[in-house]
Amino acid sequence: MSTAAAPVRTGQVLADLLPSSRVRDAALVLGGAALTGIAAQIAVPVPGSPVPVTGQTFAALLVGTALGARRGLLSLMLYALAGVAGVPWFAEGGSGAGAPSFGYVLGMLIASAVVGELARRGADRTAWRMAGTMILGEAVIYAVGVPYLALSTGMSASAAVAAGLTPFLVGDALKAALAMGALPAAWKFAGRR
Repeated sequence: MSTAAAPVRTGQVLADLLPSSRVRDAALVLGGAALTGIAAQIAVPVPGSPVPVTGQTFAALLVGTALGARRGLLSLMLYALAGVAGVPWFAEGGSGAGAPSFGYVLGMLIASAVVGELARRGADRTAWRMAGTMILGEAVIYAVGVPYLALSTGMSASAAVAAGLTPFLVGDALKAALAMGALPAAWKFAGRR
Protein backbone atom coordinates (compact mmCIF):
# COMPACT_ATOMS: atom_id res chain seq x y z
CA MET A 1 0.00 0.00 0.00
CA SER A 2 1.40 3.40 -0.97
CA THR A 3 1.32 6.34 1.42
CA ALA A 4 2.10 8.89 -1.29
CA ALA A 5 -0.62 11.39 -2.11
CA ALA A 6 -1.69 12.22 -5.61
CA PRO A 7 0.60 14.88 -7.08
CA VAL A 8 -0.56 18.48 -6.83
CA ARG A 9 -1.38 19.87 -10.25
CA THR A 10 -0.35 23.16 -11.76
CA GLY A 11 -3.46 25.30 -12.00
CA GLN A 12 -3.97 25.12 -8.25
CA VAL A 13 -2.94 27.42 -5.44
CA LEU A 14 -2.56 26.35 -1.82
CA ALA A 15 -6.13 27.40 -0.96
CA ASP A 16 -7.46 25.01 -3.61
CA LEU A 17 -6.27 22.10 -1.49
CA LEU A 18 -9.05 22.82 1.02
CA PRO A 19 -12.54 21.42 0.35
CA SER A 20 -14.27 23.75 -2.10
CA SER A 21 -17.27 25.86 -1.06
CA ARG A 22 -18.47 29.44 -1.05
CA VAL A 23 -18.08 29.47 2.72
CA ARG A 24 -14.43 28.46 2.31
CA ASP A 25 -13.85 31.21 -0.23
CA ALA A 26 -15.54 33.85 1.94
CA ALA A 27 -13.53 32.76 4.98
CA LEU A 28 -10.29 32.86 2.98
CA VAL A 29 -11.05 36.36 1.65
CA LEU A 30 -11.91 37.64 5.13
CA GLY A 31 -8.88 35.92 6.61
CA GLY A 32 -6.58 37.37 3.95
CA ALA A 33 -7.84 40.88 4.63
CA ALA A 34 -7.46 40.39 8.39
CA LEU A 35 -3.95 38.95 8.02
CA THR A 36 -2.91 41.95 5.96
CA GLY A 37 -4.40 44.33 8.52
CA ILE A 38 -2.65 42.59 11.40
CA ALA A 39 0.67 42.50 9.55
CA ALA A 40 0.38 46.23 8.82
CA GLN A 41 0.61 46.85 12.57
CA ILE A 42 4.16 45.51 12.52
CA ALA A 43 5.57 48.88 11.58
CA VAL A 44 8.99 50.48 11.98
CA PRO A 45 9.35 54.18 11.10
CA VAL A 46 11.97 55.03 8.50
CA PRO A 47 13.84 58.28 9.21
CA GLY A 48 13.17 60.78 6.44
CA SER A 49 10.25 58.84 4.97
CA PRO A 50 6.52 59.06 5.60
CA VAL A 51 6.33 55.34 4.77
CA PRO A 52 7.23 52.82 7.50
CA VAL A 53 8.62 49.33 7.04
CA THR A 54 5.70 46.97 7.70
CA GLY A 55 4.68 43.35 7.40
CA GLN A 56 1.78 44.53 5.23
CA THR A 57 3.35 44.02 1.82
CA PHE A 58 4.66 40.58 2.75
CA ALA A 59 1.21 39.55 3.96
CA ALA A 60 -0.47 40.94 0.85
CA LEU A 61 1.86 38.99 -1.43
CA LEU A 62 1.44 35.80 0.59
CA VAL A 63 -2.35 36.24 0.48
CA GLY A 64 -2.26 36.62 -3.30
CA THR A 65 0.06 33.66 -3.73
CA ALA A 66 -1.79 31.32 -1.38
CA LEU A 67 -5.33 32.28 -2.39
CA GLY A 68 -4.87 32.90 -6.11
CA ALA A 69 -5.57 35.96 -8.20
CA ARG A 70 -9.33 36.28 -7.67
CA ARG A 71 -9.51 35.57 -3.94
CA GLY A 72 -6.28 37.47 -3.30
CA LEU A 73 -7.58 40.52 -5.13
CA LEU A 74 -10.89 40.31 -3.24
CA SER A 75 -9.01 40.09 0.08
CA LEU A 76 -6.95 43.16 -0.70
CA MET A 77 -10.00 45.03 -2.00
CA LEU A 78 -11.78 44.28 1.26
CA TYR A 79 -8.70 45.39 3.20
CA ALA A 80 -8.46 48.65 1.23
CA LEU A 81 -12.19 49.46 1.30
CA ALA A 82 -12.48 48.77 5.04
CA GLY A 83 -9.42 50.92 5.69
CA VAL A 84 -10.79 53.78 3.60
CA ALA A 85 -14.10 53.44 5.48
CA GLY A 86 -12.28 53.95 8.79
CA VAL A 87 -11.07 50.57 10.05
CA PRO A 88 -7.69 51.49 11.62
CA TRP A 89 -5.69 48.67 10.09
CA PHE A 90 -3.41 50.42 7.63
CA ALA A 91 0.21 50.86 8.72
CA GLU A 92 0.56 52.22 12.25
CA GLY A 93 -3.20 52.02 12.88
CA GLY A 94 -4.04 54.43 10.08
CA SER A 95 -7.13 54.56 7.91
CA GLY A 96 -8.50 56.62 5.03
CA ALA A 97 -7.14 57.38 1.60
CA GLY A 98 -5.26 60.56 2.46
CA ALA A 99 -1.97 59.11 3.70
CA PRO A 100 1.07 59.38 1.42
CA SER A 101 1.48 55.61 1.76
CA PHE A 102 -2.00 54.80 0.39
CA GLY A 103 -0.51 54.25 -3.07
CA TYR A 104 1.26 51.19 -1.73
CA VAL A 105 -2.13 49.79 -0.64
CA LEU A 106 -3.40 50.33 -4.20
CA GLY A 107 -0.28 48.64 -5.56
CA MET A 108 -0.92 45.67 -3.28
CA LEU A 109 -4.31 45.17 -4.95
CA ILE A 110 -2.69 44.72 -8.32
CA ALA A 111 0.29 42.79 -6.96
CA SER A 112 -1.92 40.25 -5.17
CA ALA A 113 -3.64 39.44 -8.46
CA VAL A 114 -0.33 39.22 -10.34
CA VAL A 115 1.37 36.90 -7.84
CA GLY A 116 -1.84 34.88 -7.49
CA GLU A 117 -1.94 34.23 -11.21
CA LEU A 118 1.75 33.30 -11.24
CA ALA A 119 1.17 30.92 -8.33
CA ARG A 120 -1.65 29.26 -10.25
CA ARG A 121 0.93 28.61 -12.97
CA GLY A 122 3.27 26.98 -10.45
CA ALA A 123 5.53 29.91 -9.55
CA ASP A 124 5.23 29.13 -5.84
CA ARG A 125 6.48 25.55 -6.11
CA THR A 126 10.25 26.16 -6.14
CA ALA A 127 12.46 28.52 -4.17
CA TRP A 128 13.84 30.44 -7.15
CA ARG A 129 10.50 30.88 -8.91
CA MET A 130 8.98 32.02 -5.63
CA ALA A 131 11.75 34.58 -5.18
CA GLY A 132 11.06 35.93 -8.65
CA THR A 133 7.34 36.05 -7.93
CA MET A 134 7.90 38.05 -4.74
CA ILE A 135 10.29 40.44 -6.44
CA LEU A 136 7.80 41.03 -9.25
CA GLY A 137 5.02 41.59 -6.71
CA GLU A 138 7.15 44.11 -4.82
CA ALA A 139 7.98 45.88 -8.10
CA VAL A 140 4.27 46.24 -8.87
CA ILE A 141 3.66 47.71 -5.41
CA TYR A 142 6.46 50.23 -5.89
CA ALA A 143 5.32 51.09 -9.42
CA VAL A 144 2.08 52.42 -7.91
CA GLY A 145 3.25 53.45 -4.43
CA VAL A 146 6.26 55.60 -5.30
CA PRO A 147 4.48 57.82 -7.88
CA TYR A 148 1.52 58.17 -5.47
CA LEU A 149 3.97 59.19 -2.74
CA ALA A 150 5.52 61.81 -5.03
CA LEU A 151 2.15 63.22 -6.08
CA SER A 152 0.66 63.27 -2.58
CA THR A 153 3.67 64.95 -0.97
CA GLY A 154 4.96 67.11 -3.82
CA MET A 155 8.29 65.25 -3.79
CA SER A 156 10.37 65.01 -6.92
CA ALA A 157 10.60 61.57 -8.51
CA SER A 158 14.15 61.09 -7.19
CA ALA A 159 13.14 62.16 -3.67
CA ALA A 160 10.18 59.75 -3.76
CA VAL A 161 12.48 56.91 -4.82
CA ALA A 162 14.91 57.85 -2.04
CA ALA A 163 12.13 57.98 0.58
CA GLY A 164 9.74 55.32 -0.69
CA LEU A 165 11.86 52.65 -2.39
CA THR A 166 15.55 52.62 -1.51
CA PRO A 167 15.19 52.17 2.29
CA PHE A 168 12.99 49.12 1.77
CA LEU A 169 15.14 47.03 -0.58
CA VAL A 170 17.00 45.08 2.10
CA GLY A 171 13.74 44.23 3.87
CA ASP A 172 12.21 43.14 0.58
CA ALA A 173 15.14 40.83 -0.04
CA LEU A 174 14.55 39.27 3.38
CA LYS A 175 10.82 38.88 2.66
CA ALA A 176 11.61 37.20 -0.66
CA ALA A 177 14.03 34.84 1.10
CA LEU A 178 11.41 33.92 3.68
CA ALA A 179 8.84 33.25 0.96
CA MET A 180 11.41 31.21 -0.96
CA GLY A 181 11.39 28.73 1.87
CA ALA A 182 7.84 28.95 3.18
CA LEU A 183 5.67 28.40 0.11
CA PRO A 184 7.64 25.63 -1.58
CA ALA A 185 7.80 23.92 1.84
CA ALA A 186 4.02 24.21 2.17
CA TRP A 187 3.62 22.54 -1.24
CA LYS A 188 6.06 19.80 -0.26
CA PHE A 189 4.09 19.20 2.94
CA ALA A 190 0.79 19.19 0.99
CA GLY A 191 2.21 16.63 -1.42
CA ARG A 192 2.96 14.28 1.48
CA ARG A 193 -0.59 14.32 2.90
